Amino acid sequence: MAGTLDYGSMMHRAMRGLFQEVLREVADNGLPGQHHFFISFDTAHPDAILADWLLERHPKEMTIVIQNWFEDLVVTDEGFSVTLNFGNVPESLYIPFDALLTFVDPSVEFGIRFETADEDPAPIPMEVEPADAQESEAEIVKLDSFRKQIDT
Repeated sequence: MAGTLDYGSMMHRAMRGLFQEVLREVADNGLPGQHHFFISFDTAHPDAILADWLLERHPKEMTIVIQNWFEDLVVTDEGFSVTLNFGNVPESLYIPFDALLTFVDPSVEFGIRFETADEDPAPIPMEVEPADAQESEAEIVKLDSFRKQIDT
């Protein structure tokens, strides 16, 4: 094995896969219960497609809401398209997964912040105890005392 494991890239792909799976579920079955999504993306991404007037208003970043009114949600391996209502004007958008910045479902307090290509995920400092450090005494608990007695 050469080099190191690229956990940042692996996590990035896993989060995008989760997001893609959520959108596919919604495309197939609609939004269940009170679920709704706030999705932020980079409008300047070269593969993002949105109306010129939206790009003028949001030249760097935009947050869309998928909740009550949306149509034509189509999910591919590279991104998704959806038609949303902007002031009673339906507009189609195409958002590549690489343009995603955040995904939040406030109904269940779930959110993801996607790393952009020019960001390196910050390492999490960990304290590692040397192998020759003293082992702590572990207390052994027998589960028999917690089992329900059955009369026979």
